Amino acid sequence: MANYILAKQNGRNIPLEDKAFGASNRAKKMIAEQGKDKVINATIGSLLNDEGELVVLESVAEVVKTLKPVQYADYAPIGGVVTFKEAVKKAAFGSFQPKTYVEAMATPGGTGALHNTMINYSAVGDKILTTDWHWAPYNTIAGEIGRSVETFEMFDGEGKFNVAGFAAKVKELVAAQGSLVIILNTPAHNPTGYSLTDADWDGVMDAIKAEAANADSIVLLVDVAYIDFAGDEEEHRKFLPKLEDVPANVLPVIGYSLSKTFTLYGTRCGAAICLAQTEEIAAEFKRVNEFSSRAAWSNAARISQQILTEIYADEELLAKVSAERAIYRDMLINRGRAFEEEAKKVDLEIVPFDAGFFVSIPCENSDDIAKKLEAEGLFIIPLKKGLRVSVASISEAACRKIPAMIKKYM
Repeated sequence: MANYILAKQNGRNIPLEDKAFGASNRAKKMIAEQGKDKVINATIGSLLNDEGELVVLESVAEVVKTLKPVQYADYAPIGGVVTFKEAVKKAAFGSFQPKTYVEAMATPGGTGALHNTMINYSAVGDKILTTDWHWAPYNTIAGEIGRSVETFEMFDGEGKFNVAGFAAKVKELVAAQGSLVIILNTPAHNPTGYSLTDADWDGVMDAIKAEAANADSIVLLVDVAYIDFAGDEEEHRKFLPKLEDVPANVLPVIGYSLSKTFTLYGTRCGAAICLAQTEEIAAEFKRVNEFSSRAAWSNAARISQQILTEIYADEELLAKVSAERAIYRDMLINRGRAFEEEAKKVDLEIVPFDAGFFVSIPCENSDDIAKKLEAEGLFIIPLKKGLRVSVASISEAACRKIPAMIKKYM
């Protein structure tokens, strides 16, 4: 850990290098020195084609070319452009039409939705609950604002979602804190690729409702960053109605991102969308989110808000975007299935996988294995509980090659 010179630690442990970006930079360095054919860079959390180029939906890129300067250069309202807020609800919900009070707030990517939810619905010193396999920046966001992350084992001994472990942790933290923020990343979870089933969701909601009477508030943030690359778009939204039937002190929030769904990573746009039981709670959600946004980034970039507005104002354009996305979704799913098949052949255990950008392999000495694999030109991310492979950033052929390479060092 780095020593601090002028900066204040404030309880944070700031590493000298981000693991993911560090590994990616080393991969790029080896490519420059030894050639592209000698390296597999499976670290990147963006969708690349088989040639290693960023996938950008042409239908979305065409929208950018039609925009007038005033449509992207002016400030957006702090909470988001009104037409964007209506469009992003449609993007997040699909055919689902909530019966609750819904508010959508523009944020810089899904990360902004995470930040605003944590800072407004937990107290300093609180623990935020999520799965033991999780996106590492959850810890960074929580730590930056004086919170921490508490986890439960995501899978039980049979490889199923650990509803009992989840329920026990909810009960424990509600008793200790009085209020609780929960983050569940599904479908196509990062880093495992798991998607909660209908039965999983029933267990999750039963556990939350069972503790609601003992809590000041329970906020369930569903991080759906990968929802439109998980498979059938409507099928993977079937859980949404389960979020409606809750007590008033339970607030479901959808953390939505335009990065993956519309290949707009660098425009930094997403939304926090609440499903509140009362008009007052929805109005409070709007007020506190606007306050926190003003304090952190003021307002989110307007250009992506305008792009989404244009797409959802034109049914033909929306159909074109959806059809183009489906091509790349199928490509991604085929890569994941190829990795699964090869892992089975070489008897390499992987974490239960459904779809998405990543596959994970449980192991205890992940840093050591990753270092050895880098010497062979394979770059993956070592995590606390294992190894993460980005199937989004490599070809299907590479997906078939990697399992045997990893197995060699296990």
